[in-house]
Amino acid sequence: MSLKAIELQIAIPKTYDAGRIAEQKQQQSQLNQEQAQALTEKQLLKSRDSVIQTEKSAKTDADTKEGKQDGKRAHDEKELNEEEKETVHPYKGSFVDFTG
Repeated sequence: MSLKAIELQIAIPKTYDAGRIAEQKQQQSQLNQEQAQALTEKQLLKSRDSVIQTEKSAKTDADTKEGKQDGKRAHDEKELNEEEKETVHPYKGSFVDFTG
């Protein structure tokens, strides 16, 4: 199939236009992707800031209560650990037989 001169006058500009349109579509999709990513990052930063601010306000109320409870818990756990170390089981020994 050979092309005549008149057909080439129409075909060459159309391929140029088609290439230009394809490039514009590709650039537009890339711009849309970048804008979506920027919007997502902006929302993420905003949500991080709001969570941190609410945690700080909630934490100050709970600190005074937990501080007293933590001290008591640590003391109780320490006493339990000391009691476990002191107790010896009546029929369990300390030897483990691996010979099997």
